[in-house]
Amino acid sequence: MVKRKLNANDVPEASPAPASTPEPTFASLGLEPRLLRGIRDQKWAKLQPVQAEAIPLALQGSDILCKAPTGTGKTAAYLLPILHGVLKRSQRGTSALILVPTKELALQVSRVAKSLAAHCGDSIRVQNIAGKESAVVQRAQLAELPDIVIATPARAIANINIGALQLMDLAHLVVDEADLILGYGFAEDMENVAKNIPKGVQIILMSATLNTELEFLKSLFSREPKRIQLEDDDKDAHRMKQYMIPCAEDEKFLILYALFLLKLIKGKSIIFVANVDRSYRVKLFLEQFGIKSCVLNSELPLASRLHIVEEFNKNIYDILIASDETEILGKRQKGGDTEKDAEKPPAKKAKSDKDYGVSRGIDFLNVSNVLNFDLPQTYKSYFHRIGRTARAGRTGTAISFIIPKDKYRKHKPTSIPECEHDEEVLAKIQKHQKDGQKIENYGFDLKKLEAFRYRFTDALRAVTRIAVREARVKELRSELLKSQKLSRYFEENPETASQLRHDQTLNHPARIQPHLKHVPDYLLPGGKKVEDIGFVGLDGDKEKRARIVKRKGRVVRGRNGKVDPLKTFNKRGRAKK
Repeated sequence: MVKRKLNANDVPEASPAPASTPEPTFASLGLEPRLLRGIRDQKWAKLQPVQAEAIPLALQGSDILCKAPTGTGKTAAYLLPILHGVLKRSQRGTSALILVPTKELALQVSRVAKSLAAHCGDSIRVQNIAGKESAVVQRAQLAELPDIVIATPARAIANINIGALQLMDLAHLVVDEADLILGYGFAEDMENVAKNIPKGVQIILMSATLNTELEFLKSLFSREPKRIQLEDDDKDAHRMKQYMIPCAEDEKFLILYALFLLKLIKGKSIIFVANVDRSYRVKLFLEQFGIKSCVLNSELPLASRLHIVEEFNKNIYDILIASDETEILGKRQKGGDTEKDAEKPPAKKAKSDKDYGVSRGIDFLNVSNVLNFDLPQTYKSYFHRIGRTARAGRTGTAISFIIPKDKYRKHKPTSIPECEHDEEVLAKIQKHQKDGQKIENYGFDLKKLEAFRYRFTDALRAVTRIAVREARVKELRSELLKSQKLSRYFEENPETASQLRHDQTLNHPARIQPHLKHVPDYLLPGGKKVEDIGFVGLDGDKEKRARIVKRKGRVVRGRNGKVDPLKTFNKRGRAKK
């Protein structure tokens, strides 16, 4: 028999509801106080789901295989336990090795680590060796036995082979963006790293997807890790609006111009294109109308690429054109991903800059729009691209231009082979959409843009193949000069580097036509017609040219006040005075 609780007046009352379990916080995880101060500096209000699951497991020393969407806080999920472990160690030495696929991501991770350890003084030393420093410089950096080393697999194994990177004290090995590591041609390097790490090292694999590459890495280190698998929240699916615009090849440029001119999209935008030439063609085209943009591609020096990302995140400019050519390994495959392709071992990439990547890893802050000017090769790349927007609870828009087969190769100056299979890739994208997500037709009425066609044609004609090539070479030379002569100076004076701008006009391979920048109201959809203002003189004096002959009834008087007989007649004869 259950006894009822009586109050002071011997009246039965309901038992109080059991206290709800409080949400975990950074402080409740038992992290070192100095790290909590670093977290407070980052203004992180609460734990992200991946952090709430991964940090306690990592602090216990468990191996972890974590799959979580891009932008969910995976970097802090493995950095905080590592930093906590370093502070608890009594001996000095390299205790953590963090492997990433790109140089940009290596710099990003090192900056986050240093920010979190800002109140730890010399107790934590972080060294990034993914840059282009010489072997002598990196040997000197590693000779100081930094606590945490961040590198690409190629750089890590190169320094291991020459004895510069010592792993006898290693306690943690992290592979960030693990599913990309093998796709970037690091399979052999990862095998060599696995042979050189001591037994008992904690293994943490972080990824946005679970695929055959990730399973290969898991088997490489022969462990049974704790699995953490977080899917996209259904609410997040509704924050992302996806649209497609079927159009002809040359109409891509017209629609892009209209989207920015008519302010159909607002906020910061990333425009993804198929290759480097394409990025400069789009930049030069937008410059014709006074629209500022910036190009980011693998040809630019690493310091320039990183600075471009920083300036974009600081809202210095709002349009970034990215040539994410790392996801096109050689020639475009017909139809995109296939089951046979997934079974093959990861192929090595041709050397351009295999440590470069845009659609994955790097944090682009507050991106409102992703424009797939050229549809990517595979549906996976599409989802990685659009993952740049609608992050951290914000809304976002993804717009993709689709070339139907009947319109492919109809305008050769703007045609590229990468667009031949757009419809097939689109079908795969639609097939792999998650619940609550779909691609809608934007319903763009091209008839309303007929008034812009002559301007668009003039601008596109000015952006010749020679102009694109000259722009590409000119910016490359400029950035190389800055990188070689000023890199040391900028290292010592980082505030000066922020004064560089990457959205400058390219002085100027394409012929700039000033009249294209001004668009009369009557050309705008729904705009009003120009009023009949009468006769305007053609003399050079602006004040005189501004004077307008006023019509009073049917009589037209000139500037001297006399009646102008040539403008006073009508079809019935001379007008009355």
